[in-house]
Amino acid sequence: MKLEGLKKIQSLHFDIPQRQLTVYHSGDPDPIFQSLDSLNFGTSVIETVEADASNVTNTENLERKILWQVLAINFFFFVLELITGFVSNSMGLVADSLDMLADSFVYGMALLAVGAALTRKKGVAKASGYLQLMLAIVGFAEVFRRFAGFGQAPVFQMMIGISILALIGNATCLYLLQKSKSKEAHIQASMIFTSNDVVVNLGVILAGALVFLTNSKYPDLVVGIIVFAMVTKGAFRILKLSK
Repeated sequence: MKLEGLKKIQSLHFDIPQRQLTVYHSGDPDPIFQSLDSLNFGTSVIETVEADASNVTNTENLERKILWQVLAINFFFFVLELITGFVSNSMGLVADSLDMLADSFVYGMALLAVGAALTRKKGVAKASGYLQLMLAIVGFAEVFRRFAGFGQAPVFQMMIGISILALIGNATCLYLLQKSKSKEAHIQASMIFTSNDVVVNLGVILAGALVFLTNSKYPDLVVGIIVFAMVTKGAFRILKLSK
């Protein structure tokens, strides 16, 4: 935010764990140094080099390409899991479909943030967190409604089969995001969502097996509660990241 008003800056790349900032800019760097020094973070210059503008563009284009890919995968599985969740009467699949929808919005908002200023990226992460928190509340309400006696035992074969496909899809998304090696807040937020999804898929598969063994709907509902608890935890992690 200290650098927000400097028009000569083209792009900012953050390596938060290493406490390093790469500033792509034109013209005199002194105003940049002065702004950073005023933060009293003990700023020091690692190196100053001539940069090819195409390198910055290529990095941003790679981020956009990856985000479009994971957006398409997540939206596809949102539709698939929502339909099969209602057909099979599985709250686990419905819960995961809503999580996939949240991820689709996250990736869509992240696309808007590629190459944008820091404040916009933080705003994207914050909006993502609030969105996931809202869906978690809706999910909890539906789970408790079914605990109250509504709904029958789900079709475990469909639960397990669809969840295995979703697991493959999420693992692919996580691989694509990690391949970008980006430390930007919007990419890190996307990775948190996808990591949650991999664990959720394994939980739904386990619930399907328990439904088969017990002939009861309760394993599916318990997994639904766990899913939305994870969604809530992920939302708070995103909100913390956006500060």
